[in-house]
This record gives sequence, structure tokens and C-alpha cells, in this order.
Amino acid sequence: MSDTPSVLAVSGSLREDSYTRTALRYVLRAAAEAGADTRMLDLREYDLPVYDPDVDDQGDGEEVKRLAREADAIALGTPVYHGSYSGALKNFHDYCGFDEYEDTTVGLLATAGGGSYGSTLDHLRITVRGVHGWVLPHQVGLRNASGKFEADPDAIGGRRFRDPNLQKRVEKLGRMLVEYAFIEPDVSSPRSESEAAADD
Repeated sequence: MSDTPSVLAVSGSLREDSYTRTALRYVLRAAAEAGADTRMLDLREYDLPVYDPDVDDQGDGEEVKRLAREADAIALGTPVYHGSYSGALKNFHDYCGFDEYEDTTVGLLATAGGGSYGSTLDHLRITVRGVHGWVLPHQVGLRNASGKFEADPDAIGGRRFRDPNLQKRVEKLGRMLVEYAFIEPDVSSPRSESEAAADD
């Protein structure tokens, strides 16, 4: 295992002028500044047909699975569609499973056109836990995403955050993906009875 963590950001937005993609670029920049090798997996750039388990060779399916499998940490970004995550990201999830996610640190980011993103992050957390990914407690949601940025030709993707505190939250996600990229559960030490009782 390399001492340098690899962080993959998966953009679940197919929109050309995507706020999700912009926010993920800020995540990756922060991860790179924290010492990671970074890469964007922009789903609009890949041929990923609707997943069919009866078809062996489906477009770029093997490539996206390889990228996910080789990453030490993954940032999943999605627009909010009908209170959940995008069909493009769901399709990516359908290709990936335990081999890609198990014991992988995962960070979540959602961008909403309106004011609600909570259920989207909840749905993502549940699906990642279902394939044994380690989801960071820190997550990021952007309400009214179009109003969170303003044009700046010198900024990432030509956009900068209007609110420095929101930018800090987004960048914290990148730093935490690096900090916890190699986290592993301590399965060798049994919990005490008091610790177990606290969970009941």
C-alpha cells in the first residue's frame, strides 16, 4: 500500500454547467493540498449503459469499477432529484459493490436547487453502508446551489463560493478523506460490557 492516499471524486451530475462538479473540484483541491493523489470520475464522460447483470461487457463499466476499487477514499457528489440522488449516480452504484466499496472511506456531497438535501445524503449513506463503505460523519449539502457561487475567472471552474464558511465545509470534506483514507476497524479488541450496553 502506498503512503500517499488516492482520492476519487465521482460526479453524479450530467449537467454541463454543474454545481456538483464545481464543488467536488474544491474537495479534490483540498485533498491534493493535504497530500493525496486525486482524480475526478465525471460520469458524463463515460459510456455507462443502464446496468444489466446479464451483459458481461457494458461500455466503460469495468473502467469505472477499477477506478473505484483502486481508490483509498471516494467523494460522491450528486444533485438532488426528487429528494434523492441522481439516476446517473444510482447507475454507477449498480455497477459497484463490495469489491469497490468495502473498507473504503467515503465522503458525501449534495447540491440542491431548492432548500432540501437531507434525504439525499441519508439515501447515499444507507447505500454505501450496504456495501460496507466507511462513510465520514462530516457531509456537505448546498441549498439553492446556484446562489452559492459567483463568477471568478481565477477560481476553480470559473466559480468561487460567496460564503467562505461554506467553502471551508467543502474543503474540510477533502481533508477528512485524506486523514481517514487508511482507517481500519480494530477487530482484535472486544468491547467492554459497558460499551456494548451503551449501544442498546
